[in-house]
Amino acid sequence: MTKAPWLTIIGIGEDAPDGLPRASLEALEQAEIIMGAPRHLALLPPLEAELVTWPVPFADGIDILLSHRGRRVAMLASGDPFWFGAGTSVTRHLAPGDWRALPGVSTFSLAASVMGWPLETTRCFGLHAAPLTRLRPALAAGVRLIVLLRDGAAVRALAQYLRAQGWGESRISVLESLGGPQARRSDLRAADGVTGDPAHPVCAAIEIAGTGTAVPLTSGRPDALFDSDGTMTKRPVRALTLSALAPRPFEHLWDIGGGSGSIAIEWLLSDPSLSATTIERHSARAARIAQNAAALGVDRLQIIEGDAPTALEGLQTPNCVFVGGGLSATLLSWLEARLKVGTRLVANAVTLESEALLMQAQARLGGDLLRIDLARAAPLGPRRGWKASYPIAQWAVTL
Repeated sequence: MTKAPWLTIIGIGEDAPDGLPRASLEALEQAEIIMGAPRHLALLPPLEAELVTWPVPFADGIDILLSHRGRRVAMLASGDPFWFGAGTSVTRHLAPGDWRALPGVSTFSLAASVMGWPLETTRCFGLHAAPLTRLRPALAAGVRLIVLLRDGAAVRALAQYLRAQGWGESRISVLESLGGPQARRSDLRAADGVTGDPAHPVCAAIEIAGTGTAVPLTSGRPDALFDSDGTMTKRPVRALTLSALAPRPFEHLWDIGGGSGSIAIEWLLSDPSLSATTIERHSARAARIAQNAAALGVDRLQIIEGDAPTALEGLQTPNCVFVGGGLSATLLSWLEARLKVGTRLVANAVTLESEALLMQAQARLGGDLLRIDLARAAPLGPRRGWKASYPIAQWAVTL
């Protein structure tokens, strides 16, 4: 006989209890303990259960919840607990049979219904505790966004951020307390700022407009997007390198010799499920990588300051490794000995000495060697001619 779950996660809206389905109402009536935010608890009718207020910050409440294991507990969460909600933060601590979920209507669905927007082509973000820069890759003319925000101050910061990025003409609909009797909509332009003090729970529906610079969807983004001291894999070579790295969902990258961080950042821009660690020996460059990553909305990039291979010890196992700087026989030997079978390895070399290392490694381990010769049109006296860049040797192999 299957053991009944002790925890029920209930998605609740601003119109509870009238808006709750029968199964959710029954779970609340049967619960010994109901735990939730003060505004959720205030919506409930009189019940026999003990009411426990979820503390701030949210993480502090997880141990309290788990301390009631074995009793009948109901946890209240906004809307759909598993769409930028609290559900996963709790269930990662539980066994599959410990819990069940009764989701409500998500804030995204409610906002799309107010705006008349198709959710399948609308970008959705949960930024309660995340920086607004995560919006950066999505900012392009005509894009529609629905963004969950922490409070009224975050709404004002959103308008300021859009103005600073050149998207001041964007239309913002500030949506408060969706789904309940206090629901309110305020329409404004980002350039005009936010008046009043929007109340939590609040989200913003945004239609992007203006003259800002959009981040292209393909690899090989413009060099101007990255702050650099000149140590950077330039756009054409970066595009070829990302093609060789071939990111796939949920993979982890080591970017050895980060420079400006452009390779790791473009890797992360490929898909939100990807992760990356970049290793950089110079403090100033490591700081610059962090700034570039934050500015382009991939603040999840892990940055390790140090020399490879020493700095690689103890790091998360990679699916893919790129060596863009610090190439040596010692490093290649360490990677060959430590990386798992099936790991993809890509290395670029500019000097003759580094190129010789790649030729020796390719002879030993196989893979593909590619020579990249690029030239740009440049002034040549009163006319123009081709100015060649240093050729680059690229080795790509699956170990």
